[in-house]
Amino acid sequence: MNSPLSISSLYDRVSRVIPRAEWLSHEADIEAILDLKRRRNAVILAHNYQTPEIFHSVADIVGDSLALARKAVEVDAEVIVLAGVHFMAETAKLLNPEKTVLIPDMGAGCSLAESITPEDVALLRQAHPGVPVITYVNTSAAVKAASDICCTSGNARKVVESLGVPKVLMIPDEYLAQNVARETDVEIIAWRGHCEVHELFNAQDVRDLREAYPGVTILAHPECPPEVVAEADFAGSTAVMSDYVGQKKPARVVLLTECSMSDNVAVHHPDVEFVRPCNLCPHMKRITLSNIRKALEENRHEVTVDPAIAGAARGAVERMLAI
Repeated sequence: MNSPLSISSLYDRVSRVIPRAEWLSHEADIEAILDLKRRRNAVILAHNYQTPEIFHSVADIVGDSLALARKAVEVDAEVIVLAGVHFMAETAKLLNPEKTVLIPDMGAGCSLAESITPEDVALLRQAHPGVPVITYVNTSAAVKAASDICCTSGNARKVVESLGVPKVLMIPDEYLAQNVARETDVEIIAWRGHCEVHELFNAQDVRDLREAYPGVTILAHPECPPEVVAEADFAGSTAVMSDYVGQKKPARVVLLTECSMSDNVAVHHPDVEFVRPCNLCPHMKRITLSNIRKALEENRHEVTVDPAIAGAARGAVERMLAI
């Protein structure tokens, strides 16, 4: 928990990535949030794409989608604030139906979640009878409820191979499905959804980075196009990329993913030079210290899941977590 630490101690954590003048504008909100968490018995779950003043200063649990889903089950608090996008808050609510789950901005969506509906899943099942549907967690609860099991970028191959079948549907991220298909003998039928951040990277970007920064190590998120993953030195989820930097200690590294990820990993690795090809997620950036504070002060915006779909959606997530 961050609450026992002083404001100055918190700034020491992030001083390499947040200028002092910018930090001073955050202090009042940080102090208020830490106090509100104590008074409301609340915890903040923050995704790796949150800005450093959130990720390193007020969050209690941080990680990628898989880590947040796993840790959400263990939360011992009355209130969960999800510093991330809406599908993450829905997942936290599915796993904690008796707790209050808040998202600071209801507009924090996801291009992948918006790319597919339960009706689309029904049509896919008609076109491919008997083929199990694996749904990326970057989807609505309604789409999860229409599926057999969920996956994240960190466990997608493991989920695919756990089913013991020759063919699966993997929705909605086309590039994730294609990248996993290269690693397994299971036939994967993809949907044509894309992450609006990761689809921006291309193979020429990778070649240009190698030319501009000789000796650079390039890590790609598996939501990137397959040609980008093929050009990179390594591909993995945000958690796996972070672990790679910690274990391999490359002198110079590029993380082909959302920009704040580099800032957050850099805090722990002062000896690693991070080259930042800065693609920002407009949805993640809707979450700020100010609206986290408002969420705790005014109990906004509470996330609910229709009871008619909650059970099936929860089952798809729990089947993933059991693997």
